[in-house]
Amino acid sequence: MKLKKILILSFLYFFTLNVNLLYSIEPDVFVQSTVNRASKTLSENISKDQKINQLKIIAKETVDISGIGFYTLGSIRKNLNDEQKKKYSQLFEQYFLKSFSSRLAEYTNPEIDVQSKEVLSENYTIVNSLLKGTSERPEVKIDWRIYTKDPGNPLIRDLIIEGLSLARTQKEEFASILNSNDNDIKALFVALEEFSNN
Repeated sequence: MKLKKILILSFLYFFTLNVNLLYSIEPDVFVQSTVNRASKTLSENISKDQKINQLKIIAKETVDISGIGFYTLGSIRKNLNDEQKKKYSQLFEQYFLKSFSSRLAEYTNPEIDVQSKEVLSENYTIVNSLLKGTSERPEVKIDWRIYTKDPGNPLIRDLIIEGLSLARTQKEEFASILNSNDNDIKALFVALEEFSNN
C-alpha cells in the first residue's frame, strides 16, 4: 500500500514537472516571437491607426506595463493610497500604449535578430538582439530585460537601447515632473492625461 502511494506521488510529481516544462517559454524565443509579430503588423497594408491598435494588443500581451509603471514612479509610490495607485495604473497604461505604439508605427519593417541571452536570476533574463541597419538608419543594439518569474508567461520589463534603459529614462522624467511640483502626484496625473489626450 505504501509502495503504491509512493508510485502515485512520483507519477504526479513527474507529470506536473513535464506540464511546467511543456508550457515554459524560453526568453529568447519569446522575444523573437514578439518582434516577429510586431514586424508582421508593421509590414501589413493597413492604415497607421490599425497598426497602432494591433501594436497595443501585442504590448498588452507581452509587456509588464504595471511593473514598469510602478518602477518608473519611484519611491513616491509608497505614499499613494489605493485610489491614487489605481488611477496612476490606468493613466500610465494609456500613456505607455500610446507612446510605444505611435513610435513603433513609424517603422515600416524592422528586422530584429535575437543573438544571445544571459540568465541574471530565476526572475530575470537579458536577451540581446540587433535591429538591422538600412540605408535610412544604422543598426541598433537592443537588450530586453525579461521577467521570468512565471516561465509560462514571460514579460518585457525594460528595453536597453545602445546601453540606455528606457525604464530608467522614464523614471528620471517622472521624477523631474514630481520634483518641480513638490512631489504632488496630481501634477504627474495631469502630464500623463495631457499626453494621452493629444
